[in-house]
Amino acid sequence: MSGTNDGVRQGFTPDVEAAIARVRTEVAKLHGELTRYGLVVWTGGNVSGRVPGAELFVIKPSGVSYDDLAPENMILCDLDGNVIPGTPGADRAPSSDTAAHAYVYRNMPEVGGVVHTHSTYAVAWAARNEEIPCVITAMADEFGGPIPVGPFAIIGDDSIGRGIVETLSGHRSRAVLMANHGPFTIGASAKDAVKAAVMVEDVARTVHLAREAGPLVPIPQDAIDWLYDRYQNVYGQANDTRRKEATA
Repeated sequence: MSGTNDGVRQGFTPDVEAAIARVRTEVAKLHGELTRYGLVVWTGGNVSGRVPGAELFVIKPSGVSYDDLAPENMILCDLDGNVIPGTPGADRAPSSDTAAHAYVYRNMPEVGGVVHTHSTYAVAWAARNEEIPCVITAMADEFGGPIPVGPFAIIGDDSIGRGIVETLSGHRSRAVLMANHGPFTIGASAKDAVKAAVMVEDVARTVHLAREAGPLVPIPQDAIDWLYDRYQNVYGQANDTRRKEATA
């Protein structure tokens, strides 16, 4: 049965059905970036994307090999984390982090994508319950300051989502290190959240190595503010999708 027929049966409009199909394709493809950049091992980690124009999001199935991920086995959920029956992938269990992603989407309407990885250096900072200080310009550009630590929370319900929202609300960082667990990132889109996941591991590694060599030298707050504003609003091409999303 085609995705369109599934959508009609569920009462989705053609526009929403087309949006679901686009997000399925994007989210399936973006999981390949997690393996490309070495951010996950085995079947750990996940990407989700909000469906524009609907109270829905798409997330990967639980415990499925990255090699086997495809648009048709991505799972469509409502913003309470319930799988939409009768849609492709609905016969599989969604990611164990689904409730956390759903909580973020319900409480942060500006978020279009959520990512969780087990990237080595970011997890090492999380294991120490230690924020990553803003001591390199690339970090000021991307995160606008330190990457904060969120509370320890058990997987399976919305506790992790609550910690993400509590920590990142009003914070410029698009990444949080959940204590004793690892990084979660948010973005205006799923691609934007994946970029943040790549960047948080990069800065976690660099700052760790710098601290091993000697004392860290913080960047003055006014310089952080200037760098962040420039990168988010000036850097890149005028038609850059990231820039449009960041300034929307």
